[in-house]
Amino acid sequence: MTLTCKEQVLKSWVLHTCVVFSGITPVYFSLFGLMRDSDRVWLPPNHMFKLHQSDKEKVLFRVRYYFSGWYNSSNSSCAHRYGFSKEMESPVMDDCVMAYLFSQVRLSLIIYSKAFLHCLIVFNSQEECLGMAVLDMMRLAKENGQSPVDIYNDTSYKSFLPRSMRSRIQEYNLLTRKRIRFRFRRFIQQFGECKATICNLKLKYLMNLEMLLPSLYTEQELQAYCDFPEVIDISIKQGNKEGSAESRVVSLTRQDNQILELEFHSLSEALSFVSLVDGYYRLVTDAHHYLCKEVAPPRLLECIHSYCHGPVSMEFTISKLHQSGNYQGLYLLRCSPRDYDKYFMSFYETMVDYKHCQILKTKFGEYILSGAKRSFGSLKELMHCYQKEALRTDGYTFQLTRCCSPSSKDKSNLLVCRNNQRVEASLSPSLHRHISQMVFHKIPSLGQGTFTKIFCGVRKELGDYGEMHQIDVVIKILDKAHRNYSESFFEAASMMSQLSHKHLLLNYGVCVCGDQSKYMMVQEYGKFGSLDTYLKKKKSCVNITWKLEVAKQLAWAMHYLEDKNLIHGNVCAKNVLLIREEDRKSGSVPFIKLSDPGISLTVLPREILVERIPWVPPECIENPQKASLATDKWSFGTTLWEICSGGDKPLSTLDCSKKFLFYEDRHQLPAPKWTELANLINSCMDYEPSHRPSFRAIIRDLNSLFTPDYELLVESDMVPNRTRGLGFPWATDGHEPAQFEERHLIFLKLLGKGNFGSVELCRYDPLQDSTGEVVAVKKLQHSTAEHLRDFEREIEILKSLHHENIVKYKGVCYSAGRRNLRLIMEYLPFGSLRDYLIKHKDHFDAKRLLLYASQICKGMDYLATKRYIHRDLATRNILVESEMRVKIGDFGLTKVLPQDKDYYKVTEPGESPIFWYAPESLTESKFSFASDVWSFGVVLYELFTYSDKNCSPPAVFMEKMGSEKQGQMIVYHLIDLLKQGFRLPAPEGCPQKIHRMMMECWSSDPCVRPSFTTLIQRVETASDT
Repeated sequence: MTLTCKEQVLKSWVLHTCVVFSGITPVYFSLFGLMRDSDRVWLPPNHMFKLHQSDKEKVLFRVRYYFSGWYNSSNSSCAHRYGFSKEMESPVMDDCVMAYLFSQVRLSLIIYSKAFLHCLIVFNSQEECLGMAVLDMMRLAKENGQSPVDIYNDTSYKSFLPRSMRSRIQEYNLLTRKRIRFRFRRFIQQFGECKATICNLKLKYLMNLEMLLPSLYTEQELQAYCDFPEVIDISIKQGNKEGSAESRVVSLTRQDNQILELEFHSLSEALSFVSLVDGYYRLVTDAHHYLCKEVAPPRLLECIHSYCHGPVSMEFTISKLHQSGNYQGLYLLRCSPRDYDKYFMSFYETMVDYKHCQILKTKFGEYILSGAKRSFGSLKELMHCYQKEALRTDGYTFQLTRCCSPSSKDKSNLLVCRNNQRVEASLSPSLHRHISQMVFHKIPSLGQGTFTKIFCGVRKELGDYGEMHQIDVVIKILDKAHRNYSESFFEAASMMSQLSHKHLLLNYGVCVCGDQSKYMMVQEYGKFGSLDTYLKKKKSCVNITWKLEVAKQLAWAMHYLEDKNLIHGNVCAKNVLLIREEDRKSGSVPFIKLSDPGISLTVLPREILVERIPWVPPECIENPQKASLATDKWSFGTTLWEICSGGDKPLSTLDCSKKFLFYEDRHQLPAPKWTELANLINSCMDYEPSHRPSFRAIIRDLNSLFTPDYELLVESDMVPNRTRGLGFPWATDGHEPAQFEERHLIFLKLLGKGNFGSVELCRYDPLQDSTGEVVAVKKLQHSTAEHLRDFEREIEILKSLHHENIVKYKGVCYSAGRRNLRLIMEYLPFGSLRDYLIKHKDHFDAKRLLLYASQICKGMDYLATKRYIHRDLATRNILVESEMRVKIGDFGLTKVLPQDKDYYKVTEPGESPIFWYAPESLTESKFSFASDVWSFGVVLYELFTYSDKNCSPPAVFMEKMGSEKQGQMIVYHLIDLLKQGFRLPAPEGCPQKIHRMMMECWSSDPCVRPSFTTLIQRVETASDT
């Protein structure tokens, strides 16, 4: 074919013209390529011809991809195309392709014999060459409807021989030439009555030639490196600086991450080689994948973009739909096996089983659904439109909901099973562990996991010669409260024990030990801890190259699991351990390993799954049993986002309900500025599981980021853009505290303990370097549903308060699978005001006490504006930040006052601070702002008595009532005393105006008691005087 053009011409158009002219159907299109006649170099599928006016380019349309033994259909070991069943297997080539191959080979052998001159030497005798000519002459006779003898008489037999052979015969003497001619005529006469068809003669010609010229169909003799399924990625880059500017280096990455580098003299040679490997890969491994974007076929890219299958058979289509569930709304898009401008949309219809709607591509490049009037610019646009509305065709109405996309595991008629296909051997053979007694010595605790306690240990093992080997290990012990997950715990350990990959954490084994049956898993020790922690700790030292390398290593581990059809189910940065740090001086890259998945998400309760959003994909929130290989691809996308953001947790500021809404509204995480990286993350986190790329494709795309261009990027291009928020109205601005992780809470000491809860001093140390913030952690002693509900209410109240005289809320921490909840607050080192007053009694004057009173009033006044009633105001619940500031804490009894009420009536039973309560609270359980004012009067009394236990409110009232009173009788007598007008006495040394203020707060009529706004003014006035 000769091209003459003024403009650029895409190779795909040239190929399309060739196949239409030659009658090659789409199924066999992938066997062909274009060769440039001038230098005999094969062109890649996406080659662009750049021709100017009067320029000409001669190209040859040829069968490029060949499988030996393709012709022996009676032998089960011959090369063949996969079928839905053994009976449905089909030949590698149909008759049309075989006829084209015959013409191509014959032409090359007879006219372009230079290419075969080195092969002819292997011919055993001259008769074999003559035999090929006899077959060719018989074929011509059949085509012309003549006898072979007639063809022999009309045409020189030498014209059926290679040019080199003709020249050799011409050099023989006359007698020898006559003897050869006589022998040839005798062959013709012997086979003249042969009943073979034209097709059979062509086939026999090709079969004989394959046996005679075993190297005929190889483009170049290469040393064996790997099989096509073992190739993961191919990249092309500029050659060495010392070499030619035209040279290129091709890097071929194998499944075990080994890289072969090949240098070519020019880009065209490099592209020719890469397109050869890429083409064979698509024919034998995955028909919908490309190894190198520089040679990706445009038609394939269109199919990938539209989630469209190639020209697969109808049998495969029906089988694929059946395996995917055959439910209403499921459809499969595929190219026509016979027409390049037609597509089929197949779906299950209960009335007629399967329906196949035709989509036409016009000469203008537009797409139209058969029977419809609307046209679209792309196949994807057409499908997107019809997914929004009901499809009506041939009297049937159908609603498209989910596309059945191509999968890397598909075995369709587009793939060739080779006759020499070897059994895939693992490049990472299983580790044969030495069986001997292993002793584990447990040392310090490394923290708390979701369901396990984690310890560091030492593994001691006796060697063959009596020597002792020891190595650091991690010991995970399943919590007693989660024994119901023991089966899943052991399943995860069993899976990891049977796998061996350099980027998977080594699992030494499991055991059940001790009288209390501790379930333990023993693993390799990750020296530098979890990836998210390391990224936060070393944020300034970690560059783009580091992050891409780590992401690629994780993708290798995931590809290994995908290849074995195994689901991990818990891929996240905290489950990735850094084994080796980067050493830039030696050129050593960081090295990571993926840890075990822990408890399977298929057995976890829904609340834990929602909490793990956005690592758990949407389909598993809906139904955990839908976990599949696509689950890990979503999780990998989230983990890649974590790596890009320096270890930050996505959606950490959202509670579970908002996380669920994030999925409901199909939102995406904020994208990095780096477009290619953002596209990769978004493709992994596609809401349609079947649209997520294979890890082979992910590795290819990650490798493509390792180009000279990325050196021009700055770190901010990789970090997700948070300035735009998350794209939904209830997204936070990032100032709200994050949810705390239990694994980073380090217990320091117990601060206090009550009937229902305790407060601990902890360090929150996410960097694990003892630089974390010290916080106060409040937790329940008993996690009953009622107590948990009250605790959650307290947390919500504190979370909504922002005042300098109210304890600052930091966040919450869920532990043990959300069964236990902890409140994280700021730590005020001086403790409660009650204890502070007792301890530093001699250092206070009235002015300092009134300062505290004023700050308490301001905090309470702020609560009143929010319509909160504290109900437990006392010095024990006031915390001291410094000598000059106190803060109100403990909102366990706090209630919200309804807008239409001026009091709140408590109906729940529970212990109450009765000696701080107003009379109406004791008699009618009525609480209001006025009842808090009464309690403030008691706090004033505590301030000026310095919280002396001997004159505390309980001590004074009990002395008045008699110490023999117990239980409910105390409440009755207390009510009686208050009705009689008894009040706490004026503290020793207390100014009269302060005592009068106390008495006003203790008025029997709530309406007479001053408000906190008034009290602020009066306290500050008293302080000034």
